[in-house]
Parts: sequence; C-alpha cells; structure tokens
Amino acid sequence: MVNRIAVLSVHSCPKAALGGKETGGMNVYVRELSREMGRRGIGVDVFTRSQNPLICPIGRIGPKVRVIHVRAGPEEPIPKNQLFQYLPDFVHEVKEFATANRLRYDLIHSHYWLSGWVGGQLKYWWGIPLIHMFHTLGSLKNSLLRQRKLLEPRQRIMVEGEIMNWADGLIAPNPWEKEQMIRRYGVSSSKIQVIPCGVDLRVFRPIPPSKARAVLSLSPQPFILYVGRIDAIKGIDTLIRAIQWLARHPIHGKGNWGVIMIGGELDDDPRREDREIRRIRSLVTRKGLQKRVALWGAQNQDLLPYFYSAAEALVVPSRYESFGMVALEAMACGTLVIASEVGGLRYTIEDGKTGFLFPEGDWRALGQKIARILENPAFKEKFSSAAIARARAYAWDSITDQVLTFYDSLRKPNCPAV
Repeated sequence: MVNRIAVLSVHSCPKAALGGKETGGMNVYVRELSREMGRRGIGVDVFTRSQNPLICPIGRIGPKVRVIHVRAGPEEPIPKNQLFQYLPDFVHEVKEFATANRLRYDLIHSHYWLSGWVGGQLKYWWGIPLIHMFHTLGSLKNSLLRQRKLLEPRQRIMVEGEIMNWADGLIAPNPWEKEQMIRRYGVSSSKIQVIPCGVDLRVFRPIPPSKARAVLSLSPQPFILYVGRIDAIKGIDTLIRAIQWLARHPIHGKGNWGVIMIGGELDDDPRREDREIRRIRSLVTRKGLQKRVALWGAQNQDLLPYFYSAAEALVVPSRYESFGMVALEAMACGTLVIASEVGGLRYTIEDGKTGFLFPEGDWRALGQKIARILENPAFKEKFSSAAIARARAYAWDSITDQVLTFYDSLRKPNCPAV
C-alpha cells in the first residue's frame, strides 16, 4: 500500500479555472484522483509550475493533498510548447523541496509529456517507480490536425517515446488509446493498464431544468451546449457549420433556439485573444450566427451541473478525444450527449442508448442529430435514466480503486538510482 505520492502536473495547475487555454479534463483528473486518495489517508503532493509570484507556494485541495507551485522559468503564463527549456529547473526545485522537508515518496504519477520527462529524472534520483498518463498523444494529434502551424513539435513525439521506455507503468483511458500506444510507439502491452477517467457524482447530479435556468438567469429558450477548451482539436468549427445548416432548415417552426459555448478566456481587448478564439468568432460572424451562438468563457465547475441540466444536449465535436470527461459529467446530470465517434467517446457513450455518435467532421450528420432533439424534447427524458446509470460506473472511488491496484502491482523495492 502506498503512503505518499508525488504527482507531476507541470504545465497546468489543478486549482486553475476550467476552460482556459491550458486547463480542462486533465486538471479535473489530477485534482479528483488526488482528493480521493487523500480521503483514504494517502499523502499526495502535486507539483506544478508557478505562474504567479503572488500565489501562495503551497496550497491544499483536500485532506492530505497539497499543491506545490515550483519556480521554473518566469512566474507567468507561458505556452506549454515553450516550457521544455525550464524542465531541468523544475526537477532541481522538486528535489530541493523533498530534501529540505525530508520527504520520501513511494512512487511518482506524472501527467502529460512535459511532466513525464520530469518524472523520468526523478524516478532514477529517488529510486521509485514512475506511472505516467499522457492524456493526449502528440502523434495522434498531428495525424488529425489540418493546419501545419498547429502541429505538435517533433521534440514532443520523441520525448513521448522515451517516457514509454522509462515508465514502469502507463495508464490509458480506453482500449483504443492502448492500441495506438502499442502501434505508434512500440511499447509493450504488458506495461499499459486501461483505466477510464472518473466523475464526481456529488457535484454532477440531475437538477430540474427550471431550477437550473433560474440559477443561471436563463430564458426558457432551448439551447445546445458546448463545454471545453477553444482549441482546433476540439472540432468547434464542425459545430458551427452544423448550426448554420440548422438555421437554414427551420425545425418545425422552432426558430427560437441557440448555442452556449463554455471555454476559453474572454478578453476585453480582442488583440489579446487566443488565435483559435479569434478564428471561431470570425467564423460565427461570417456565417451570420451572432444571434445563435454565445461564448460565455471559462466557468467555475460548481456551475457546470446547472448548464448541463438546463441544456437540451451537450455536443462534443472533437477530432481527437482521449476520454471526453465533459461527456461523462453531462451524462451524470442526465443530459443527452452528441459526440464525434472518436477515441474514448466511443466507449463512454452508447449510441442510441445514452446519447448519439456521429462521424467526426460530418457537420450535416451532427445537424440532423441536433434537429431530432430540438424537434422532440422528450428525447432528453428518454435518455436521462440510462445516461445517469452509465455514469455511476465511473464514480471516482471506483476509478481510484483501479489506480491504487495498479500502483501496488508496480512497486519495486530496489529501483536503480543514479
């Protein structure tokens, strides 16, 4: 049984607001898994890069769970693909913190390729096992992105391959991703354990739509919801084209409907907005959909159950989705999900039972699915109970059991140190 764990989340703090440029499902995963372990009496230190010198260096997110902000490079937001140069500093600071506080960890659990590189150095220094979860794979993203300027750097692909050799164990969120790791990186299947992401059923639960709308001060107008980062890999342009198609095909007289997008960082100065947010705004304007589409920016997680419960459906139009945590959150609220038939979404959603799947990028098929739901509000009730039952299988206590069992299977008493 492990007693203390070092968790590495270099580029993204688990305390950050969701929907921002570098925040999303990984933040939730790190935070909720760490909290559940803390409830079981396991000490967890989450190391993340300091992005603000005014933030307290050490904070808590639960019993026995600390978030430690490490100085590595300028204490300000930096694009994640520019962080590799500061990783040696990150390693040094983590070592110094552990030594100064006389800490001994039983194992390291790293997240994303940047943290995996750090984990590889600490693994040999401390002589303990390294467990890694990629969350997304660079080679997969590159095979799906259509713009060369958005491709992941070659360095990332190389380092991911090195991490797969260094790590004692790898966690894949679904069988498809495990297959991709084996095929693209040549890693042994025996090293990979498939463990899905989880959902907090205390937070994400059904709320009467009328109450949810009242809390959010929303009108009775039906709306479709998008929740996630504003990123090219998320396929938001597919959703916008589906909305344009719907706007041109009246839905049995129901012209009064809209779309709410949660994610990104709204800025008073358009010049400072992220390139993808600007592209999406421009696309909405060119398609004449300003009255249909509202970008609400990042929202506190506590409000998400109200958005999910008030919506007619959640749309997840991603080109690549390692798991699709927002789909699971919406299902836990009894909300129907329409998602691309990609990655982990194919395993989370049962097509025609807990939601609908459509071919990735097929905006017409997506538009037709949305039309069916807007035309028949009873669909939401029909799918609700099945979606809730499906989500219960992903409760964090169950997922944590699986992760801890994997930890115990990999612990080695004599790991080589340098």
